[in-house]
Amino acid sequence: MEAGTLILTGALALLVGLLLLKIHLLHRAARELGEAFRDRLAEDTNILVDTGSHDPYMRSLASEVNAGLRALRRDRRRFRQGDLELKDAVTHISHDLRTPLTAICGYLDLLKKEPLSESSRRYLSVIEERTEVLKQLTEELFRYSITASFGNPLHPEEVSLNGALEESLCAYYGVFQGCQITPGITMPEREIFRSLDKSALGRILSNILSNAVKYSDGDLTVRLLPTGEMVFQNHASGLTEVEVSRLFDRYYTVENAKRSTGLGLSIARILTEQMGGSIGCEFREGVLSIRLLFP
Repeated sequence: MEAGTLILTGALALLVGLLLLKIHLLHRAARELGEAFRDRLAEDTNILVDTGSHDPYMRSLASEVNAGLRALRRDRRRFRQGDLELKDAVTHISHDLRTPLTAICGYLDLLKKEPLSESSRRYLSVIEERTEVLKQLTEELFRYSITASFGNPLHPEEVSLNGALEESLCAYYGVFQGCQITPGITMPEREIFRSLDKSALGRILSNILSNAVKYSDGDLTVRLLPTGEMVFQNHASGLTEVEVSRLFDRYYTVENAKRSTGLGLSIARILTEQMGGSIGCEFREGVLSIRLLFP
């Protein structure tokens, strides 16, 4: 009787051991599938997931995962192709718009030299202003489409962040005066150097300052930290947290930014990332902060 009990106990122990081993193997196979799936999503590769498990359910799961990966790759290829075609079309359209706009500006200059009544001159002034705005927006769209589609050939050189920031602020001196903005500027005495494309950095800073002018309540603080981080802050009562969260989105414009295509900060982000930097914004207690960092 005791011998039979021992045999039964041993058989049950063996069965439990086998079940625990089976569960362990299934857990390991599931973990391997999960890790492989994450790797395939992160990389642009045609390699599918595989499993060393002989369990039919795990192999079936691997097959279903691979089917999903194939469908995802097809959708990704279609998206990339469509995105490239759209960018190419925008590039051509914006380029084609530049020629007639240049001609219109030329004829407007000729028309200004003709004898006109006071009302005609007033109408001409409005047309000229609107044409200039359209020209600026077209140029911005063209530059964005070129930057996004083909990228800019970067030419890194040793650049002083202090000097680049000073140049950009000086270039906006007239704009600041017109908007009655007196920037508060803080920079370290020691020059901070980074290997960057000077022209691209100037474009980034110009777009950030342009954004500050659009949304500022009349103030602007610019700080260059010893770490190389640049911080631009201004009160912006006309903005909300939702609007600020979308400032870097393509073609997004806040309602009061009538002269903007919503591409300035998008271009700044593209150029920043191309040079290995980071850019972001936050909105707290009515203050808009844009942070630019090149490690």
